[in-house]
Amino acid sequence: MSVSNSNSTSYIIDDPSPESTSSQDEIDSLPDSADSDSIDSEIEESDAEREWKESLEQLELLLTMVIVPYLGKYFGRKCAYWGWAKFMEWKYPVEVVITNKKAFRAAGIVEAAL
Repeated sequence: MSVSNSNSTSYIIDDPSPESTSSQDEIDSLPDSADSDSIDSEIEESDAEREWKESLEQLELLLTMVIVPYLGKYFGRKCAYWGWAKFMEWKYPVEVVITNKKAFRAAGIVEAAL
């Protein structure tokens, strides 16, 4: 029996008072003077990061609102002209020949812009 009593007493843990732990937490949470420099650098980094994200958003808007629709319209019309030429060659014995490729491309660009 004495062995079990000695074992049971060794497992008792003294809990520190709640007042001492809260004051210790307050002391641990106070910033050091060296930490204030790191806080300033974190603020500068976050400003730079915010500006970088804004720049990326502007590029994304430019891409999705201007460039992609314009290219889609241009290549869509080019594909439609090609498909129509192939259909006409298949349906009727007509050969479609583009005589002036510069004028054809310029017309495609002007039509895509409209």
